[in-house]
Amino acid sequence: MTTPVHLPSPRLSMLDLVTVRQGGTVAEALATARRTAQHAEALDFTRYWVAEHHNMPGVASSATAVLVGHLAGATERIRVGAGGIMLPNHAPLVVAEAFGTLAELYPSRIDLGLGRAPGTDALTMRALRRDRVEREDDFPADVAELQQLLAPARPGQRLVAMPGAGTEVPIWLLGSSLYSARLAAERGLPYAFASHFAPRLLLQAIALYRREFRPSATLQQPYVMIGVPLIAAPTDAEADYLASSKYQWVLGILTNRRGRLPPPVEHYLAGLPPEHSAAIRDFLAAEVTGGPETVRAGLARLAALTQVDELMLVCDVHDPELRLRSLDIAAAAHAAAFASATD
Repeated sequence: MTTPVHLPSPRLSMLDLVTVRQGGTVAEALATARRTAQHAEALDFTRYWVAEHHNMPGVASSATAVLVGHLAGATERIRVGAGGIMLPNHAPLVVAEAFGTLAELYPSRIDLGLGRAPGTDALTMRALRRDRVEREDDFPADVAELQQLLAPARPGQRLVAMPGAGTEVPIWLLGSSLYSARLAAERGLPYAFASHFAPRLLLQAIALYRREFRPSATLQQPYVMIGVPLIAAPTDAEADYLASSKYQWVLGILTNRRGRLPPPVEHYLAGLPPEHSAAIRDFLAAEVTGGPETVRAGLARLAALTQVDELMLVCDVHDPELRLRSLDIAAAAHAAAFASATD
């Protein structure tokens, strides 16, 4: 007789790069993000995040705090946040005031994920940060300063974020290496691993975070979320076809020919040189793509492997209507995967 394997029942959320599509406009990308956030809320997703990127023609989420406010105003219950703000690009006081304002406008609904990468190329990094030289210990110090600015102001505190002080906006640390996992564990903060584009160290980072986690006033137990590239369709064949838009976009990133999200192409991977298709597969090693049963099995497999608390889907489909359909299928597959685990 075999012992049943426990499957966690992770929450479901979404990360949106606010992708600009070939043949579309930035205004259309922003409208699509708004509609998708509303759809995710209707599906009972836990949170909807947007990410800070700069100087990328296919990404319209550079003014991240502005977009968080726009999406929070278009929804009612779902948590909305940054996944993340690239903290080296900003003074902690500016971030505290921006997200403190959002927290006052939308109480108990705003998240603040923090990354330590610039989220752009060297030229744009210099434009954002001017002549600032980043040191290894700057990021932990900036995180600590931001935590202090969002905490209740203490008597005699000379620098107070207004708005911001006392809002205690939940801070997450994001990363694709062991560095942020260790810092999140040390500070007792929730941790999100960027496995939607850099999955190589996924299991190592999660293990380190859980092993070294120290309870804090913020969080008593480790809490892990991972990014999951996902394309769902009624059949595996159609999902593979739709995913070719993402594959083309990823190859553009890998070959420094970044552009807007292209329409799908039949048998795209099969027509590539083997080294290109292998590079795309490595980039998207955590992806779940397929019909309902394939997606159900893929989500269950990821959950069993990682035991994470939350799966954050990254769903880039060229046709916005088919993207919404993809989320519908994914939500149903998720419900089926984790309902069966408790039968």
